[in-house]
Amino acid sequence: MKLFKAAALGASLFLAAATASAGETLDAVKAKGFVQCGVHTGLPGFSIANSKGEWTGLDVDLCKAIAAMMFGDATKYKAVAQTTQQRFTALQSGEIDVLTRNTTATMTRDTTLGLMTPGVNYYDSQGIMVKTSLGIKSAKELGGAAICVQPGTTTELNLADWFRSNKLEFKPVVINNPDEAMRSYEAGRCDAYTTDKSGLATTRTTLAKPDDHVILPEDFSKEPLGPMVRQGDDPWFMVVRWALNTMLEAEEYGIKSSNVDEMLKSPNPNIQRILGVTGEMGKGLGLDQKWAYNLIKQVGNYGESFERNLGKSSAMKLERGLNAQWRDGGLMYGWPVR
Repeated sequence: MKLFKAAALGASLFLAAATASAGETLDAVKAKGFVQCGVHTGLPGFSIANSKGEWTGLDVDLCKAIAAMMFGDATKYKAVAQTTQQRFTALQSGEIDVLTRNTTATMTRDTTLGLMTPGVNYYDSQGIMVKTSLGIKSAKELGGAAICVQPGTTTELNLADWFRSNKLEFKPVVINNPDEAMRSYEAGRCDAYTTDKSGLATTRTTLAKPDDHVILPEDFSKEPLGPMVRQGDDPWFMVVRWALNTMLEAEEYGIKSSNVDEMLKSPNPNIQRILGVTGEMGKGLGLDQKWAYNLIKQVGNYGESFERNLGKSSAMKLERGLNAQWRDGGLMYGWPVR
């Protein structure tokens, strides 16, 4: 999720300070013994806490993967819930080490906030949900509708752009809190609710009668979601980048949490390098040779993470779609660990 003009306000105040301190992150994380990740305040399938304060989700798994790489222990992390408005400031100021929150990579964010995106862990698009009782089949039938939308996100800008390009009018109902926005939508304060389609799909499952709501077919935007770190922090950037790529590579080579020990005996040179049987891949990251083994053993590959959090065996029951491996027609393409 996203950025609007308001998100850039005050960015220059943080840029110099963030860049100056950025290179210290890797050493600081090692020194304190855990990684601090900014996550969504509560989005099923991506980051959500249970009654015991235990966090799960695709984005949380990436945080755990970084912890497993760094410390050999996926539990050595702290999830810090961040609202849309808080997330960038928290990262810029050093309150968190990495933002593993469904955040869209955009040029504006790379060039004005002093932040950067190491990779994409979920390809999404913005959509819109309405009540089935309206009988609407297309967003093009929503001329004059009141639409609930969160501020401080690109959602707001994408919505305005799409309606303007289709020569349609609409009434934005701007609500800061996503839960409040959904309650307003359910109560009829707005005719429709818009956010990323993954968010719509997961939120729909929490409604009393999910079948009373439908996600319309239009895609308002491209939303490549991924982690963010501070600029000028190359060693830390590399750790986050290769946590994600290792999860993708492990899936491609069939290395799972359940078979990683057996895979240590594989004659495949790619698998040997990934698992540290040969080569010194961890050295360049400042980590030991078991960094990838620990990640896969304790967290699993990307496919495992997707399936338990968002896939058919989860409450979300989402298709892999664009998030399938490249060999299966998707966009997920792990960079070579070599």
